Amino acid sequence: MTSTAAAPPASATPGDGPAPHADALVLGRRIRDARSRAGLTLDDLAQAIDRAPSQASAIENGHREPSLSMLRIIAAALGTTVDDLLRDEPPSDRAALEIAVERAQRGPVFSALGIAPIRVSKGTADETLRTVLALHDEVARLHRERAATPEEARRANAVLRADMRAADNHFPDLEAVAKGLLDAVGYTGGPVSHQTVAEMAQHLGFSLHYVGDLPHSTRSVTDRRNGRIYLPTEPSMSRDSRSPILQAFASHLCGHEEPGNYADFLRQRVETNYLTAAILLPERDAVRVLGEAKQLRRISMEDLRDAFAVSYETAAHRFTNLATRHLGLPVHFMKVHESGTIIKAYENDGVTFPSDVLGAVEGSLVCRNWTARTVFDVEDRFSPWYQYTDMDTGTFWCTSRIEKAKEGEYSVSVGVPFAHVKWFRGRETPHRSTSNCPDERCCRRASPALAERWEGNAWPAARTPTSLLAALPTGSFPGVDSVEVYEFLESHAPRVD
Repeated sequence: MTSTAAAPPASATPGDGPAPHADALVLGRRIRDARSRAGLTLDDLAQAIDRAPSQASAIENGHREPSLSMLRIIAAALGTTVDDLLRDEPPSDRAALEIAVERAQRGPVFSALGIAPIRVSKGTADETLRTVLALHDEVARLHRERAATPEEARRANAVLRADMRAADNHFPDLEAVAKGLLDAVGYTGGPVSHQTVAEMAQHLGFSLHYVGDLPHSTRSVTDRRNGRIYLPTEPSMSRDSRSPILQAFASHLCGHEEPGNYADFLRQRVETNYLTAAILLPERDAVRVLGEAKQLRRISMEDLRDAFAVSYETAAHRFTNLATRHLGLPVHFMKVHESGTIIKAYENDGVTFPSDVLGAVEGSLVCRNWTARTVFDVEDRFSPWYQYTDMDTGTFWCTSRIEKAKEGEYSVSVGVPFAHVKWFRGRETPHRSTSNCPDERCCRRASPALAERWEGNAWPAARTPTSLLAALPTGSFPGVDSVEVYEFLESHAPRVD
């Protein structure tokens, strides 16, 4: 996406703009230092530049950035040059210390703690300033450490899921971006071909490069400087070959910058996946397919999948984007590992997902009686699995399928409350179960006889996920070796003779 700079007002004259490349704090300290060397008071400077002393003080304290024309007047009054005032380095070690403290006090740490800033004056001892700066740096370090824990990741995920629920998991701004790109390459309907995706990349100024040495921790690498998207020569058997390309330039379309924390990373991932699905299953066409299916009372994830040549998971995800806003259907979605652990989840239909004390659903265990778990015991993996589950909050119908990945098998499930099942294919299923979770007697407590026989005599070796205890990096992309990525880009960057 591009933006056009606004034209200056008619009253503006050349040189009235802000000073080029000026750091307001450094500039202010250099003006103060030059004033002191010239033997002038603040009132003297204010009178010389025809401004109130409070305005001159605001400039020296870095609260106000002077225009280039004003900077020329200040330089003349102080007997120096604009170039000297615009130098990047502070005028002294003391000034550098004051600037560091001012920056710290204007930063997010002081704001988050609600601490009033101290007034830095000539009488403030250097040691006091160093102490304030050291305390700030330690609090910032602890914040980064806290933000890198699995607990903070789960908390961030819970907040994001609540935002998605409030919006019915439908984001019109991303839908508009997808439509604009589809229109730009002349899409007229049907499955979005690989060629169309390549044309989208070209339209956005990217060239595609398939390489055999892609960093092992990445699915693609984008060189924003040179407009290149690097992709593996060997496509993944479990992934749509279009998705890595779309995800690469989806981040560009969303205006993503390097995430500052795990919450940013999660939100960017959701936006990227949403935009990718919105391109592969365009809103207008997908709503038409689903609307016709609803009229026939045979909505099916399989039919949606086949209509747009996408994976079952992508179709299920996309259904949750459109079901409530366009079809009036509340819905829930789950992706569950074969161990019973929830990997992804979304709901706005009143179903009660298991969660931890932070309210996070991901990482929790699903009841053994839910469709997302019972599907693993079904011998027929070709046909969809349908089931009704009676819960304390009502009866829910679900359709589920098994998909394979390198981490094992997953179930992907979509469900609705009983009152809305009449619109779906598979509503006649005889399969039914009852779930009383979180009551442990439902499925998490062995029978008294079995427990008596084996309690104290079983010692399993847990297959702990490698990421369970790993810190989640802040300000980077979790799980990605940035050094490896930089070295890769350096080796593949076009050479300039």
